[in-house]
Amino acid sequence: MVAGQDGRPGGGDGRFTVTVRPGPEPGTVVVELVGELDHDTAEPLRSALEDAIGGGARRIVVDCAELRFCDSTGLNVLLRARLAAQGGEARVELAALRPQVARMLAITGAGAVFPRYASLGEAFAGPRRE
Repeated sequence: MVAGQDGRPGGGDGRFTVTVRPGPEPGTVVVELVGELDHDTAEPLRSALEDAIGGGARRIVVDCAELRFCDSTGLNVLLRARLAAQGGEARVELAALRPQVARMLAITGAGAVFPRYASLGEAFAGPRRE
């Protein structure tokens, strides 16, 4: 599934898109983010994470390789999804953080609560971080 900031397939104006696909392991979902995540664009991510958690995903890996910006609204969406996932014994993990997004997580302290990987490949190459 691909949804843009306006919720329509294809990404609307192309500023922000969310692509959801099955991961290589059963019960795993990959959520790929492209563009800038902020107050105006957060809804497709919120919906995608809710759907993944509600659909029984045990592990949600958010691929941030093409995420150029994330503000406090985007961070709150990720943190709320993490809490909702934990309630169902699932996990939200982050992969391929760009420096500016990693810095925002470090400044807020939120980086410590998410398992993080240098790349999507690393997220699936070996034992999971606990």
